[in-house]
Parts: sequence; C-alpha cells; structure tokens
Amino acid sequence: MKASIRCALLAPLLAMALAGCSRDEGGAGPAERLGKAVDDASVHVGNSVKDELAKVDDAVDEAQDKVKDATREASRGLDRATEKVGQSVERAGEKIQDKAEKMKDDD
Repeated sequence: MKASIRCALLAPLLAMALAGCSRDEGGAGPAERLGKAVDDASVHVGNSVKDELAKVDDAVDEAQDKVKDATREASRGLDRATEKVGQSVERAGEKIQDKAEKMKDDD
C-alpha cells in the first residue's frame, strides 16, 4: 500500500519535471532558454547604457560650446571696456594738457 501511494505521488511529480525540461520548437531546453534570456537582457541593458552615455556626451559637447561662446562674448566685452577706458584716459589727458597750456598762458 505504501508503495502504491508513493507511485501515485511520484508519477505526477515526474511528469511535471519532465514537462519542465521539455525542449521548445527550436530544440532549446530550459537552461538554454534562460541563458538566452539573460544574454538578451544584458544586450538590452548594454544598449540602454550606450544610449544614455551618448546623450551625456551630447550634453557635455553642448555645455562646452556654450562655455566657449560665453568666453568669446566676455572677451569682446572686455575689449570694448578697455577701448572705452582708453578713450576716457585720452580725453582726461587732453584736458590736463589744455589746462596746463592755459596756466602757462596766464603767467
């Protein structure tokens, strides 16, 4: 009796185990299918990482371009300011010379 109960319990378990180990249409077993799924997932993750890195590279390039533009604009502004200071110093020098000549003439 115990043997027949064991057989009754083992038969469905054996059937389920064999069904789980069955091959698909391509002849791949469960371990092979799992390996393929892991490989596919790693390729997908790798592609996603590459895509995100490309976006980061693009953002870095854009930021570098903006810094270059800002540096050029700041340099132009500095050139304009230097020119204006030079003009102001020149006018001040002319006024000083005019005053000095006027003072000479008054003596």
